[in-house]
Amino acid sequence: MLKKTLLTAGSIMMMTAAAAQAQAADPENTILMEVSNGGKITIELLPDIAPGHAERIKTLTREGFYDGIIFHRVIDGFMAQTGDPTGTGMSGSDKPDLKAEFSQYQYKRGTVGMARKGDPDSANSQFFICFSDTGCSSLTGQYTVIGQVTEGMENVDKLAKGEPPASPDKIVKLSVGSDTAAKGAEAAPAPTTAPAAAEPTASEPAAGEPAPPAETPAAQ
Repeated sequence: MLKKTLLTAGSIMMMTAAAAQAQAADPENTILMEVSNGGKITIELLPDIAPGHAERIKTLTREGFYDGIIFHRVIDGFMAQTGDPTGTGMSGSDKPDLKAEFSQYQYKRGTVGMARKGDPDSANSQFFICFSDTGCSSLTGQYTVIGQVTEGMENVDKLAKGEPPASPDKIVKLSVGSDTAAKGAEAAPAPTTAPAAAEPTASEPAAGEPAPPAETPAAQ
C-alpha cells in the first residue's frame, strides 16, 4: 500500500511539473501550426539563443507568409522541411538573409532548425522539424536552432514523405500564440446578468395564454 501511495504521489508531482512548464510558455514566443493532415503543432521559439531568427519567424507568421506553403522535403527518420513559397526548396521571402546564430543546443526529436544554403549566413524563411533524437544530431552547431515542438509531434510524424512528396501536406495556418490569445479575448462576450421576469401587463399575455405571432423581420 505504501509503495502504491508513493508511486501515486510521484505521478502527481510529475503531472504538476508538466502543467507548470506548459503554463510557463511565453505566448509571444509560441508558434501554433495547423497542418493539412488535420493536426496541430505547437512550437516554442528560443529567442535566447537565436533572437534574430525567432523574430524573423514571428514577422513572417504575422504577415501570413507561411499559410498554404507545403512541406516540400520530408525524409523519414530525418526531418520535415517547409517555408519555401515556390515549393521547390530554392526560394524564400523577400527579406534579407540572416546572420547565423549557431549554438550547442542539441538537435533531437522535435527540434526546429533553419534551413540554409552553403553560406552559413543564408537562412531566410525555410525551417525544418526533426523526427528523431539521432537523425539530426550531426546538425548541432551547423544549423541555427530556433525552437522545439512541445505538442503535436504525432502530427509531424504523419506528414507525407518524399522529396517532394507525391501529395505534400501543407501549413494551413501559422500564428503567434499571443495574437491568438488577444483575438480570443476580444471575441469573448462580456458577462451579463439576466433581467428579472416582468409581471404580465394588459398588453402581454400571462403564462399559458395564446400570444400573437411574432412579426417576421425584414430581410437585411
